Amino acid sequence: MPTAVVSAPPRVLTFRRLWVTSLLVVAILGGSLLGVFLAYENDLPQISSLEDFQPNIITQVFAADGSVLGEFAIEKRVVIGFKNVPPVLRNAIVAVEDAEFWKHLGINPWRIPGAALANFRSGRKEQGSSTLTMQLSRLLFLTPEKTYERKIKEIILAFQIEKNFTKEEIFALYCNQVYFGHGQYGVEAASRFFFGKSVGALSLPEAALLAGLPQNPSRLSPIDNPERARERRNHVLNRMVEEKYISDIEARKAQAEPLVLHVRKDPPSVAPHFLEEVRKYLEREYGSQRIYQGGLRVYTTLDPALQRSANAAVRKGLRVLDRRSRGFVAPTASILKDGVFPERVDLEDWGRPMATGDVVRGVVLASDRSVAVVQIGEYRARVTSREIEWTRKTNVADVLPRGTIAPFSIVSLDPDPEKKEAHVLLDQEPKVEGALVAMDVKSGAVKAMVGGYDFERSKFNRATQAMRQVGSAFKPLLYAAALELLDWTPSTIVNDAPMSFPNPWNKTVWTPHNYDFKFLGPIPVRRALADSRNIPAVRTLQAVGIEKGIEYARKLGLTGELPPYLPIALGAGEATPLQMTAAYGTFANQGLRMTPMLIVRITDRDGNTIEENRAQAVDSVRADTAYLMTSLLRGVVEHGTATRARALKRPVSGKTGTTDDYTDAWFVGFEPSLAAAVWVGYDDKRQSLGPREEGARAALPIWMDFWSQAMKDRPIEQYPIPGNIVFVPVDEMGRPGKPGVPGVAMEPFVAGTEPRGPASAAGPVS
Repeated sequence: MPTAVVSAPPRVLTFRRLWVTSLLVVAILGGSLLGVFLAYENDLPQISSLEDFQPNIITQVFAADGSVLGEFAIEKRVVIGFKNVPPVLRNAIVAVEDAEFWKHLGINPWRIPGAALANFRSGRKEQGSSTLTMQLSRLLFLTPEKTYERKIKEIILAFQIEKNFTKEEIFALYCNQVYFGHGQYGVEAASRFFFGKSVGALSLPEAALLAGLPQNPSRLSPIDNPERARERRNHVLNRMVEEKYISDIEARKAQAEPLVLHVRKDPPSVAPHFLEEVRKYLEREYGSQRIYQGGLRVYTTLDPALQRSANAAVRKGLRVLDRRSRGFVAPTASILKDGVFPERVDLEDWGRPMATGDVVRGVVLASDRSVAVVQIGEYRARVTSREIEWTRKTNVADVLPRGTIAPFSIVSLDPDPEKKEAHVLLDQEPKVEGALVAMDVKSGAVKAMVGGYDFERSKFNRATQAMRQVGSAFKPLLYAAALELLDWTPSTIVNDAPMSFPNPWNKTVWTPHNYDFKFLGPIPVRRALADSRNIPAVRTLQAVGIEKGIEYARKLGLTGELPPYLPIALGAGEATPLQMTAAYGTFANQGLRMTPMLIVRITDRDGNTIEENRAQAVDSVRADTAYLMTSLLRGVVEHGTATRARALKRPVSGKTGTTDDYTDAWFVGFEPSLAAAVWVGYDDKRQSLGPREEGARAALPIWMDFWSQAMKDRPIEQYPIPGNIVFVPVDEMGRPGKPGVPGVAMEPFVAGTEPRGPASAAGPVS
């Protein structure tokens, strides 16, 4: 009997067909996905490169006292380790960004369908399903564009990252790489910027605020959009409750707290021109990429206390000079628009701390003939005719019309926080410029550098870049050459008598003259230098020889134009304030000229020293010559053109300098350990400072203001005396005299050159 064939029920057949079809579809999809993965994998970077990954970090420049002088960075980032991220911040980030981070293998498959559905409904790729690991792969290796191709690459890279690194390492990389807005990268830099503290000190609401920012740093900025930031912070706190990191009570308490920020605004550098010199050097030697991304540590010579004194002295001195030379110039800036005040009266520089002595712009809220009400930041001030007395005007409204923006010097600020009253004086931004350089004479370390009135107004560094005629400040270099090359002495007689030099080429005659248009006849070198007599300087250059005189100036570090004709004796040559400081510092340093030095040491991001500088000395002048010049320059202060500096009651040696038409004014001075130069003038070399604005009047007061602060806590030092220096009593004409007789003083000589008769050994120079 034949066997009966039993057919499977239709339902079973249908199920089998669906099962086979599903397997086939899965196999096809799997193969396709595998092919896509393999295709993209070949184009992806090697994850092993993360082992040597070094994120861009800040290059910091430090002053001599260890304080931060400035920073260079494209991305402001401070790298920290996993252990430095406090639990409260870890939990906040994980709760809002990737709740399953500690469990998954790089992707969270449960988030993908929800994100895909949301994108399908909106018709845009606006919601992501990225885990922290996927976000990290995007931050490190991919672009931010929202495409499915990028998402596939993210997944592949996430798997590879999870395979090669621990969760702690991945989390630390994310925390150091993610962007928080306002140029801040990484949790540590962001915490310092928004809250003025390290991440280790963050409170719960602060941590929640920080954790919420990476979703959209600009839109959620607590500075620009505080309400959105607060809502996002509260959402993070709710997520922390859902993930059981905090209790509902803790969350509600944190949500009730207002946003409290302590935004760290980078204050302007105390030495912007100095910092720019350092930056230019680093860029020249190490390249831009290493400066802005490499995290160098640059240790400089700058003394912040001296720098602040230099800043104050230059700014005050230039304002005083500007008032004297230009008079009052009415301010033209106004905050009014069509005669109406804006809703909020605010100026950019009001965000910086204010202190007595600062010059800050203010806005005139109201004014009449007798008084003006001025707003300066949070303070109000009443300005009467007394506060504008220097303008020589009595009508306050004429000087300060309503709405005017003008600079004011802060005399005092009321300590009562309720009153917010200030006492100010009307000031004026000068057009004249100036420079100051201070240098340690023993090492060449530049301790202070001011390159102009305002770095924001002009980046040009007049301390190092401005080649200006040095005027009579050049004369000490000539007399040093005569002392060393011709065996002159301070008592050598030089004839201060009329002289002329015909020029056969253009049929002209050059006739030098003295400042007072008088002639004193035969006088010793000491008086010729102290009184800055021009004719004796020209005769001295004649005696030394023009070529040898220029060569001697080159030995002292002057690299500018020194034209080979006699007017260079009167300062027709050019030099920078830094060069003049180093040249005069040579006299204080027993003839050793120190190469100016700005940078002591540079280390890389790991602390390895990559550059170290030591003092570099050039034996430029004999020690005995240097001592004689120091003595002669002391005479300039005691009895010559710089007698105003006697008020300092210190052993200052120095020389004033003034050029024709009063276009440049100088004073260069020193003590045994420090030298400084001040230059004043307009950037237009043809513009005069004004009648009688010589070095003693325009530059010396600035130098003295700086010096009085720089040396106030320093003991008096004595200049070392070389062993071959002898002292002989001489009269005012350099002839041997008797101690105690009026007009007789002890004069230093190199042994063997001291006078033995009625005149000096060298005799008069005609």
